[in-house]
Amino acid sequence: MNWIALIAAGIFEIGWPLGLKMAQNGEGSKAGWVLLAIVSMGISGALLFYAQKTIPIGTAYAVWTGLGAVGTLLVGITFFGDSASIFRLLSAVLIVAGIVGLKVF
Repeated sequence: MNWIALIAAGIFEIGWPLGLKMAQNGEGSKAGWVLLAIVSMGISGALLFYAQKTIPIGTAYAVWTGLGAVGTLLVGITFFGDSASIFRLLSAVLIVAGIVGLKVF
């Protein structure tokens, strides 16, 4: 259950940079997007707190930030036209490989 909470925390970690980006774009309610960012931060942090009860802190933090970083990168590429160069994608693969390594070893 703690691993599910940690994965959910990583997914919510994507919500706060997305909310801040959307607030800057001027589409829709700026306050609503900022609220999404704040709520996402809170949920993400609470789920991380729960997950760390049984998952080592270094592993939990790496998974949390890694999912957030790679997820945000993919959102940027998919919805905001961010660069999808081979080096950026390879770097994301290395982040995922590091996360897997922390879990396996």
